[in-house]
Amino acid sequence: MKLTAEISCYPLQDNYLDPIRWFIGRVDSYANIERKTNAMATQVCGEYGDVMSMLAVEMQAAHEKWGKAVFVCKFIGGELDLSHSE
Repeated sequence: MKLTAEISCYPLQDNYLDPIRWFIGRVDSYANIERKTNAMATQVCGEYGDVMSMLAVEMQAAHEKWGKAVFVCKFIGGELDLSHSE
């Protein structure tokens, strides 16, 4: 089963762009997960277990490296076209 997720990261520090860029770069290392980023959030799509495993690993890594951060996630079962726009 496919899963599409939207993730927003809010690092609780003045230099917030570095942790966000770092997180997106880490997401890109997963060849089996499609990623699209805009000014507000990052969307990812892949197999359900792959997406959830990636999020668990990378959110923990972000907290360990950068300290406190808020992650806001929305999930929808299925595969959405991440290139769609209106």
